[in-house]
Parts: sequence; C-alpha cells; structure tokens
Amino acid sequence: MIRKTATPHTGRRRVARRDFLKTTTAAVALPWLVPSSVFGAAAPSSRIHVGVIGTGCQATIDLPAFLNQPDVQVVAVCDVNTGSHGYRSPEQFLGREPARKQVDKFYADKAGAGQYRGCDAYNDFREVLGRDDINAVALIVPDHWHAPMTVMAAAAGKDIYCEKPLSLTIRHGRAMVEAVRKHGRILQTGSHFRSSPACRRACELVRNGRIGKLQRMVTSVVENNAVSPGPGWQPMPVPDGFDYPLWLGPAPDAPYHEDRCFYRFRFILEYSGGQTTNFGAHANDTAQWGGGYDDTLPVEYDDLGSEWPEPGSLFTTPTKIAFRAVYADGVELICKTTRPYQGCRFEGTEGWVHFDGNRLRTNPESLKDSVIGPDEIHLPVSNPNRREDRRPLYLPDHVRNFLDAVKSRQDPVEPVEVGHRTASLCHLGNIAMKLKRKIRFDPEAERILGDEEADAMLDRPIRAPWRV
Repeated sequence: MIRKTATPHTGRRRVARRDFLKTTTAAVALPWLVPSSVFGAAAPSSRIHVGVIGTGCQATIDLPAFLNQPDVQVVAVCDVNTGSHGYRSPEQFLGREPARKQVDKFYADKAGAGQYRGCDAYNDFREVLGRDDINAVALIVPDHWHAPMTVMAAAAGKDIYCEKPLSLTIRHGRAMVEAVRKHGRILQTGSHFRSSPACRRACELVRNGRIGKLQRMVTSVVENNAVSPGPGWQPMPVPDGFDYPLWLGPAPDAPYHEDRCFYRFRFILEYSGGQTTNFGAHANDTAQWGGGYDDTLPVEYDDLGSEWPEPGSLFTTPTKIAFRAVYADGVELICKTTRPYQGCRFEGTEGWVHFDGNRLRTNPESLKDSVIGPDEIHLPVSNPNRREDRRPLYLPDHVRNFLDAVKSRQDPVEPVEVGHRTASLCHLGNIAMKLKRKIRFDPEAERILGDEEADAMLDRPIRAPWRV
C-alpha cells in the first residue's frame, strides 16, 4: 500500500487506490479564498483553481508562471518530498513545504496582508485529484508518472498542463490521448518553444516555402549534465520526509540512491529517456512543427554512432545521442548531441532557417524580413503582444495559452496528440540507438514493422496497483 498524508499538519493514513475519487472529494475542505482585490478584474467565478503536482526543479519556473496569471489561484501543491537539498544545484531546497510557503507568501505580498494560509500541501497526488474545487492540475513530475496521472486526472474531470516529454513510452502516450479525448479535457504539453515568436516565425518561413523544398532538419540535444555512479554503486538510506515507494509508483522496485531521484531521474530509462526526450522534446518538436508533420512521424530510424554508459552503471540513457530519421516524403531528420545547444536547423533547396531556443537565423539573411501574406500559413500565437523573445519569457505565455484553452474549450498550441507524436519520435530514436540497427515504423498503427524485439520496446510493464 502507498502511504499518504492529507496535509502537512495531519498524521499518515492508508488508502486504497480504488477509493481515491470516492473518498477524498468529501474529505477535503474548500480553500481559503484570496481577497478579490488580488485578482483585479477576475471575478471568483472566472478564476481557475490549480493544483501543482511536483515541486522540484521545473516547478521553480512553472509555479511562478501560474501564480502570476491574474485569473489563477493555486490552491494546492503536492510532492512526495517534504523538502530537501539535492536537486540540480546543491543550494536548491525544494519540495512541497517550500512550495506551499512560496504560494502563501506570493498571495500575502500581493494582497498586502501580513500572512496568507490558503494553499494546502499533499504527499499523495490522488488527494489533489479528489478535490472538486480544483479545475486544472500542472503535472511537473518524472516522466514515468505522466501517463498514470494524466489518465486519472482526466477521469477526475481536471484539465491538464503536463510537462514535456509527454510520455515514457509510445503506448503510454496513446493511453493519454485516449483518456483526454474520452473525458473531454484540455491538455497542454509543456514544450513551450511553440509559444516563442522566433520559433513560430522560423516554422512559418519553412511552411510557406521560403527556403524552397525542405530536404533536411538537424536537431540538437545537450550533453548529459551529470555523471553516473559506475558499476558497483551501492544503495543509500531513504532520506527522512521522502516517500520513496510513492516516487517509484508504477516503475520497477529498485534500491534508493540519491542519483536515482530528484533531477537526475532523467538519466535512467525506467523513468525517462535521457536528453533524447528532455531537450529532444524541444528541438524535435520544432522540427515537427516547421516541417508540417504534427499528424505523422518518420517511418525509418537508424543509429549514427550513439554512446551509452558502461554496463552496471546507475544511469542507462545515452551519453551521446546520434540518430537519423526519415519521413515518408524523404525529408531527413538528424538528431545529435551538441555543445552548446543548437536547437533546430531547417535546410532547403534555397536556403536555411535556424532557431536555437533564443533567436532566429536565416540564409539568406533577407528571409528574416519576408512577409507572410494573409493567405499563407499562419501558426497559432500564444501571446500576440510578446515582442522580446528569449527563454524563459515565453514559458508564461505557454501557460497563458493553456488557461485560455481551459476557458474556450479549444485546443491549446500543443495539444495531447502533438505532444504524443513528438515524444514518440524521441522514443523511437532511443530504440534505434539502443538496438544499433535500423527500424521501420508505421505512424498510423504505431507499430515497429518486422522486428518483434524493437516493437516490444514501445511499452514497458507497470507495477501494480498502478495502470494506464
């Protein structure tokens, strides 16, 4: 059974998974409301109550992006870690209690009050999903939790902002698509480059033929920023205040090590796909958007000399990424590790366009000034007023686009199907690199053809009682 804590002020109690929707809604009180003056013109009826699930490294960016929206009230935060150091940098002290204090301080400062206590903190995400006063959740958790939480959140009637990469496996991604559509929910994938004006401009130039016929796209991912404990690594005691069984959740049981969790989970295949899916969810997503491939995927994938950790190491994702993919129309995608980050370069018969995450470069340079006519392709705009374009300025625009979609019930700039396909491209690259051979993929059936070993890698077992 999984331990859960109702709030930081109550004792632990045990709960069966089947009871979460039935019992938690009645058990949790309504939040303390922030004074209406804090929200300006946003009436209580128009506010979106948000629960933030996962308060680690990415939440240091995502949480403020939600807090600063005038029509949002963050009423709950959730994390299996009460609070500790040990994230990306030693000085970071993160977890649910630091996040709760951050939220309360934000609203107290904004209201000009001495204190505010209206944000609840939870150990178990199911208590957040069981609250009928919460409209939307932000899932800022390790990748192996994305699908189970999304499926459960959709069933609980919540709209979902899910961090990238959208899924751990292609089968997980498909389950997320089906759950979101079945329950009529809004999902925004957190690949926020789509809210960058420079990224959108680059993709519009390509989509409207300014570089001629598209021939090749070169995407980059950064090298690993952590070194794996090598063969012979030893388990460590679980820190106080850290619910390690719930952190593992649907993943295989494994001994605790400080480099298994927090930020460095992304370098272990049971929980993530390494930098292939981490930065690849930006660069390869840009390629999909600019190439006009949001509704399909490459049909061939091949290793180009990837490198992997020594057998027996704790980390199991590639240390050097190098793969090639080919679309059905013959356009080639090359994904590789670079330093520094290079983003996505589109190469055509009459020039090239390059977006590196912060700026747009073109050849010929005059392409930058090319006017996209009213009858040409115009891609979705998250914030029409955004002019300055550098990370992380456009991440709040991505959150704003999600909230606008929640209100309009129209798809956001990166809906669930789009995030699923970008993640799938990255997963397929990892499979080809792991097997060191070419694989052929059917984008419609979402199957690897003629290779049973490779096809079996499209999914992974889920540990009971969890399921997708």
